[in-house]
Amino acid sequence: MNLAATLRRRATERPAHPAILFEGATITYGELDARASRLAHALRAHGVGPADRVAIYLPNVPDFAVAYYAAQLLGAVTVSINAIFKAAEVEYLLTDSGAAVVFTLAELAAFVPRERCPALRHVVVCDGPVAASPPAPSAAVESLADWLAAVPARATPFEPAERRSDDAASLLYSSGTTGFPKGVTLTQHNIATNVATAAAASGYRADDRLALFLPLFHVYGQNYILNGAVHAGATVALFRRFVPDLVLEAIERERITMFFGVPTIFIGLLGMDLSKRDLSSIRYEMSAASTMPEEVSRRWTERFGRRIFEGYGLTECSPFAAYNDAVEHRFGSVGRAVEGFEIAIHDEQGGERPRGEWGEIVIRGPGVMAGYWNRPAETAEALRDGWLHSGDIGRMDEDGYVFIVDRVKDMINVSGFKVWPAEVEQYLYRMPGVHECAVYGVPDPVKDEQVAVALVATPGSGLTGQQVIDWCREHLAAYKVPVRVDVVAELPKSATGKLLKRVLREQAAAANVSTKD
Repeated sequence: MNLAATLRRRATERPAHPAILFEGATITYGELDARASRLAHALRAHGVGPADRVAIYLPNVPDFAVAYYAAQLLGAVTVSINAIFKAAEVEYLLTDSGAAVVFTLAELAAFVPRERCPALRHVVVCDGPVAASPPAPSAAVESLADWLAAVPARATPFEPAERRSDDAASLLYSSGTTGFPKGVTLTQHNIATNVATAAAASGYRADDRLALFLPLFHVYGQNYILNGAVHAGATVALFRRFVPDLVLEAIERERITMFFGVPTIFIGLLGMDLSKRDLSSIRYEMSAASTMPEEVSRRWTERFGRRIFEGYGLTECSPFAAYNDAVEHRFGSVGRAVEGFEIAIHDEQGGERPRGEWGEIVIRGPGVMAGYWNRPAETAEALRDGWLHSGDIGRMDEDGYVFIVDRVKDMINVSGFKVWPAEVEQYLYRMPGVHECAVYGVPDPVKDEQVAVALVATPGSGLTGQQVIDWCREHLAAYKVPVRVDVVAELPKSATGKLLKRVLREQAAAANVSTKD
């Protein structure tokens, strides 16, 4: 099997059908397959072979898809690198993966420390000519245009390398919020089955146009949207990032039908006046990557008449494991296990918790990773007794719907009482004047930890921190009431739109140290 064989089939069936729309240009399925095929020939000519690691250090540009499918055609393993990473982070991922080649842009090539990456042989710049590079042993900096020019335009299409179902296809690195990032090893079978399940659940059609502004280096954008679209023969409307006005204009112009986001994007859109926008082409919205506040989901449905479908999973399960839901939507839930998957709620001893009681969410199914790249101890810790341990705390109702309580690491311990930030956030979203919020813990010498809040107020509300504290005292138990509320212009977020509570904790700690000084 080979993931790129799907692209080849689509190119054979409908070569003129648009595969990617990007900044006014259209790339058809025939063109995308032809570009990937030529690049696969070039990779092989430069000594890259099956199972070698091919790094992609690019933002959301069409060359990301070309490099990805070229590497898959060859039978190599793609390594995705966040395009905002700098030299130390890039060095770690290239060294850890042992990548032989990296595709990047001229402006990013400066952050590739060639002399400190012993396995790296080629740095390929995708957006123009390159300056002369130092001699060996450093990897050469070369131009993608030059690589492709060396391949005859009429070269025989590159035949997809035959791979076993359990062969590694992709390394996607965890966020690294604790310690160094770990390379999540996803196999051909992991990705192929998960993509098919995702496309079926979301109802992709060949005439659909999927908005893709979420980063391609992330599993949601790469597998659920890009690979899912190719599986269905649909069209991807690709954006470098989420810029609301640009995306909204493209929805009107290109008649985009499917919109994929994360909760913070939907929260932002709810705060905008969209009355003059023609968004009638949209038939489907989906949120994933972090928990959607129930109040936000309800407000969206009330305003637009459509529910936001919700997915749940992890990079470690390719990522799709639960869906809310093709049969019955339940507000506040991430849905039930998708086809082929099982989800259970376990206690600390590995026993299954009764329905309705909270514990750790554990998952098993065809999308669960082979393991962490070259990390047997961490793999054994994550994959125990046949289950992937998610690190998420949740509960399951009698019908199998999963409700996420929070991440284990985000739980706040107030004098022995457990406070789950997501619960407090759900209440805060009901308070007038709260546009967006994040609840986190701060150290306390007496109570171990206390609750803190950072929030963005609705423009013109005049909301103050004391008002928030007073409101919480009225609606929440005393130990859940925040001792600190910061009204801020914006909350720190990752490239995928996740709230970075780690950053909030660090900022609060720094402010506390400064005060003591």
